[in-house]
Amino acid sequence: MGRVTDARRITTVRVRDGRLFSGRKGDHVAVEEPLDIRVNGQALSMTMRTPGHDVELVHGLLHAEGLIASREDVREARYCDGAVVTGEEGLPENTYNVMDVATRTLPIAPIVARTFVTSSACGVCGTASIDAVRTKGRYTLDADWSIAPQVLFDVQQRFDEGQAVFRRTGGIHGAALVRRDGEILVQREDVGRHNAVDKVIGWALQQDLLPAADCFLLVSSRASFEIAQKAYMAGIPMLVCVSAASSLAVETAETVGMTLIGFLRGQADGDGRMNVYTGPERLDLSDAA
Repeated sequence: MGRVTDARRITTVRVRDGRLFSGRKGDHVAVEEPLDIRVNGQALSMTMRTPGHDVELVHGLLHAEGLIASREDVREARYCDGAVVTGEEGLPENTYNVMDVATRTLPIAPIVARTFVTSSACGVCGTASIDAVRTKGRYTLDADWSIAPQVLFDVQQRFDEGQAVFRRTGGIHGAALVRRDGEILVQREDVGRHNAVDKVIGWALQQDLLPAADCFLLVSSRASFEIAQKAYMAGIPMLVCVSAASSLAVETAETVGMTLIGFLRGQADGDGRMNVYTGPERLDLSDAA
């Protein structure tokens, strides 16, 4: 499984109203470390992520890039010895920050036009247009089910409760794959919002759950183009976020037939609100006022 270090304790000096407040005090920050991803021994990507569930992350990333279609396409995913040399004998230490994926679907050298670098602030760059996304997509979003708004409100409340690292640090994103009956199948956190989504979709791929036509993707951040892209590649017909949606995410969702919901806010008293950008037909509003 590798090394899981999602939060690190530090000491801070707190200032309130321009004055020193309580002196030095312990605090937690979200961990951000690089992951060097290699395919068949060749460099593919360097991403900044929160350590933990790295195998899921890599599966999700390769799936979103169209390099694998199922878990059978991956023969092995393993950590490599890092470049750090420690001890008197000068032996390499496994930093758990380098992962090599051996595939059955690609030749020895990955058939990709370029390597790419991602940060915790943005997703994988290089997809030129929505048309290119549709060309790479394997599934059609023709799910004809609908869901009651209250199910979304209830899920958002439980989703917030499950963000353990966010509660400690306040500096991490979350994603979850949720069945249309409200069951949260998997929930992950990461300093990069796209990484959290890759971990969730990578888990689903490993469980043979793609296309996830009976599920929706819930994210704690805004809905950006790359997150809509990843959901579409996984055959997820509904993307729900607690923040806003970007213009390109809305255009993508409209083009591929995805329901896109933003500003989801569940309330303890059962009330709540949301903005539906696209695909309102997947919301059951029969009991709405």
